[in-house]
Amino acid sequence: MKRLILTSIMTISPILTLAEKGLLYIGTYTRGESQGIYRCSFDFETGELENLGLSAETPSPSFLKLHPTGAFLYAVNEAGEGSITAFSVDKKSGILTQLNQQSTHGGAPCHLAIDKNGRYVITANYTGGNLCVLPIKEDGHLGEAVHVEQHNGSSIDTRRQTKPHAHSIDFSADNAFAISCDLGIDKTLVYRFDANSGQITPNRKPFVQLTPGSGPRHFAFHPAQKRAYILNEMNSTITDCAWDARQGTLIAGKTVSTLPKGFDGHNSTAEIATHPSGKFVYASNRGHDSIAVFSADLIPIQHQHIHGRTPRNFAIDPTGRWLLAAGQNSNTIMVFRIDATTGKLQPTGEPISVPTPVCITFAR
Repeated sequence: MKRLILTSIMTISPILTLAEKGLLYIGTYTRGESQGIYRCSFDFETGELENLGLSAETPSPSFLKLHPTGAFLYAVNEAGEGSITAFSVDKKSGILTQLNQQSTHGGAPCHLAIDKNGRYVITANYTGGNLCVLPIKEDGHLGEAVHVEQHNGSSIDTRRQTKPHAHSIDFSADNAFAISCDLGIDKTLVYRFDANSGQITPNRKPFVQLTPGSGPRHFAFHPAQKRAYILNEMNSTITDCAWDARQGTLIAGKTVSTLPKGFDGHNSTAEIATHPSGKFVYASNRGHDSIAVFSADLIPIQHQHIHGRTPRNFAIDPTGRWLLAAGQNSNTIMVFRIDATTGKLQPTGEPISVPTPVCITFAR
């Protein structure tokens, strides 16, 4: 296994062959050796991944999102009372420079989304159980919150579901709706989004109810925007939903396990993504330490071990040829080749070392 070398940012040549290679950012938990956001170069032809070292020091940037222009990057700070930090991106070297930081008005922000026009960012606050909308200024700085939407309720698990726990936020392709999974109340909520004011209001059909105790965590649209998938953390399942893009309504369909038959250990799911082709769905298992591969109709295809531990996050590259899985508790990132016909994952080489990786975001 390759060992992490924290090369000084100033010694990294800006030519780096980034013209030939892609760039990605790694969000981390800064509870141990990690200092913030790291950056890697990625060869889209060979799948070779190289750690370029620390890009920006910031506390527990557990989820990252690039601005549509590519000029700015936003990171939640899942620490203390909760904040979000804005960075400018040097497009030649990929180095991040902090612009400012704003409160998310809720503890443990764990997810964020940027609207399609690049004017607003919404964060999901786990312990706060709410959503926070902040404006993005033309220079990339964040303004103060324009709206805070509090979730309400509870569910059956007396340890984890005594109150709301907003866990994700995603925009529909037409920018008209914002969808949030709340683990604490077993609901995925749909909001109408006003692109001019940044306000969100509950949709006419405001939520889809999930099985009590399932703990919806993350959400993914199918590329065709006629269906969507809800990943349920607590019972390790995926729920297939029909999506009415005009009305903004979700209708729950079948639910399938993310685990292979016979597995009886502890597990919780973390991330879900659809392949750009629309043919496959991928979800991560923490405990089984695998990526589960399904057809678009949620027929199981494969369970691929990540060659590490605790895949809190993974990312599919823009070409759809590669999947990168972050092993939070093994301090690793492993690259897999995606078979375009079957969707199956094939390990490539050895994992690289990054301290406590929990989010992978492609910049180019």
